[in-house]
Amino acid sequence: MSQLIVLTGASGFIAKHIVLALLRQGYQVRGTVRSSKRGEEVRAAVRPHLDDPAVADSHLSFAELDLTQDQGWAEALEGADALLHTASPFPLVQPENEDEVIGPAVDGTLRALKAARAAGVDRVVLTSSVVAVAEKSRPASGDVFTEDDWSDVDDPQINAYGKSKTLAEKAAWDFVEGEAPEIALTVINPGFVIGPALDANYGTSLQVIERIVRSKDPMLPNFGFTCVDVRDIADMHVKALSVPESAGKRFIGAAGFMWFPDMARAIDAGLPERKITTRRAPNFVIRMLGMFDKEIKTIVPLLDVRKKVSGERARRELGIEFRPVDQAAVDAAKSVIAHNGL
Repeated sequence: MSQLIVLTGASGFIAKHIVLALLRQGYQVRGTVRSSKRGEEVRAAVRPHLDDPAVADSHLSFAELDLTQDQGWAEALEGADALLHTASPFPLVQPENEDEVIGPAVDGTLRALKAARAAGVDRVVLTSSVVAVAEKSRPASGDVFTEDDWSDVDDPQINAYGKSKTLAEKAAWDFVEGEAPEIALTVINPGFVIGPALDANYGTSLQVIERIVRSKDPMLPNFGFTCVDVRDIADMHVKALSVPESAGKRFIGAAGFMWFPDMARAIDAGLPERKITTRRAPNFVIRMLGMFDKEIKTIVPLLDVRKKVSGERARRELGIEFRPVDQAAVDAAKSVIAHNGL
């Protein structure tokens, strides 16, 4: 009998790829969703990408669960060999009250870990973020951020999402160390996740790509991302399960840095039949627009800021060969176009 993996937030952009990767490796998967409708959405998304489409029925099941409530966790985790906790709020526009993001992230992570302990599940892989690593003025040593770094939640530039991921991950490590040392915890810290969506329900993650594809902006601000392909992040989660030495460690998912205009240029080169805006906007224009547009206001502190983030541990210890970021951007754009009929 293959191992049973419980995956929270199974309808998410990253989570669907993790479901697919787990099924391809022969695992039984039980995804948590808020409604049975979302479960069928996940099944429909992964089925076309399986060598044997019937596996989407025989090896994939769902449990209805509200991550903000205690009910249903015992049933969801019954018989599980491991828990992959991916669910966390990811707002494109930062809320006025940061507790709207921080509270659910921290509480949800602790609820998942406590449920795992109660169910006797001693293997957990948690999805955090590079924003729990690199949101501070400089790395602890050298000029490259690594797994040894932690974001500073008191830094004036950190936003609510960055705080939520940092505090949730720290809460996870503190809980395991202080209350559940029997749990072998691995944390995955993805950069900005791009790459192909499996369906049109990709949430916030690819809205930046969609903005480029739709040529919504006449000029593009010069801010950038540490990027990674969603397929590589899914592989990191699955590889962590099969590498016992990954327990007790963080792994950054980082393939390379891309400026927003460079991302647009990569998409333009990969889709020559489309007219993609690639012109860079002067910073003063973006600052002015940020006074009126909440989405633009979010990126003003990031203008011309480039941080070096290392994915070397994932390469070395998990055997990940990261896909090139320019190709990940093109693949993301193609999927956004296909799923939205653009």
